[in-house]
Amino acid sequence: MANDTTAEVEGTPPKWADIEAAGNIRNWVDAELERRGLRDPGVDTSRLSDKQRKAYKAKREEERRVRRVLQGQAWQVYRQNHLVHVGVGVWYHDTADIDRWDIAGIDERRELNELPELKDVHALAKALELPIPKLRWLVYHREVDTGTHYQRWTVPKRSGKGVRLISAPKPTLKRCQTWVARNITEHLPVHGAAHGFLTGRSTVTNAAVHAGARVVVKFDVKDFYPTVSFRRVKGMMRKAGYGEQVATVLALLTTECPRESIELHGRTHYVATGPRSLPQGAPTSPSITNALCLRLDSRLTGLARKLGFRYTRYADDLTFSFHGAGKIPVGRLQKAVADIVKDEGFIIHPHKTRVMRKGGRQKVTGLVINGAPEGAAKARVPRKVVRELRAAIRNRELGKPGKGESLEQLRGMAAYIHMCDPAKGKAFLDRINALSS
Repeated sequence: MANDTTAEVEGTPPKWADIEAAGNIRNWVDAELERRGLRDPGVDTSRLSDKQRKAYKAKREEERRVRRVLQGQAWQVYRQNHLVHVGVGVWYHDTADIDRWDIAGIDERRELNELPELKDVHALAKALELPIPKLRWLVYHREVDTGTHYQRWTVPKRSGKGVRLISAPKPTLKRCQTWVARNITEHLPVHGAAHGFLTGRSTVTNAAVHAGARVVVKFDVKDFYPTVSFRRVKGMMRKAGYGEQVATVLALLTTECPRESIELHGRTHYVATGPRSLPQGAPTSPSITNALCLRLDSRLTGLARKLGFRYTRYADDLTFSFHGAGKIPVGRLQKAVADIVKDEGFIIHPHKTRVMRKGGRQKVTGLVINGAPEGAAKARVPRKVVRELRAAIRNRELGKPGKGESLEQLRGMAAYIHMCDPAKGKAFLDRINALSS
């Protein structure tokens, strides 16, 4: 009888809607025991005969067995519908309550930015088209993990000194991050001085602002993406109009620890070497930094105006240019920029500040901005790049091997020139297309 009852219970998993209707797991378990006639009514066993006491004891043992089975089933169903836990050191609660840290007018703020309404993690999972267990798998934080949601590799830095780590999300996470970028982070306010990764803006629009300057001063923010921590991203999401629960999950989706792979007992382990921060290579990282730098850009724009400079930012490159007459306050600018950047949670790289005067080559985001001939673009691709492309195309036309560039590489170089000088770029593209016909 006991085995039959237990088998019957094990074969009928509950529905979360039934547990929710009961109020909680304990109430649902008690109701199920009651329905099966196993609920202990509270009997004074001292008044029972030995035979009755033996039957009562057997019934109680059956109740305990069935209770354990029901509680185990209910817990499994709970985990299918709740994140429960998202990792050691990450505060998370499955109840999406309003708390004292929520900003005033949270719904109005979200509507102002035209962001989707996400009341809780279930709404977020539905928007991402993910079941809760899959979402938990994506966001769960571990200091040591046997798997990773990112492909990692290094590329040489533009300076030629050192390498830059690229962390590209794998397909499932990339799809989720793309949704977050398109629907949330790309809708957040951005300052007009920002030119990186924005529609209608580019390295060309960034450089053109500074064309014809007497002096150009460039600063580089050190460890730009690694400085944007999980806590900063979570705070930004809360200010955007999301509650504690959703903001936590969004921040976990868009950040990751730097990791080192270690082989142990024939298995690869990925060990965290620092706190969670924005990975360079994630589709959400550029729009998050642009939104987070809103106040930084506003303060630096005010400083530039006060000292007679123009200011733009392209990712972690801060550029100031002076176009007026009189003494140029470069020293005051450098000190003030360092102070403001530090106050906003970043650090200026001490060895990458450049002061470029009118008499020498002035380059901003890889483009030359001084000495433009009559009718030439204000911001131009360096002559060296143009000469290299011209020579590569000519070698192809003559049947010479050249440096082994592919047609796609040549098209990329031509497209880069086309961005600054459409006429010259089109001429190169036409010659490259003729090579492939």
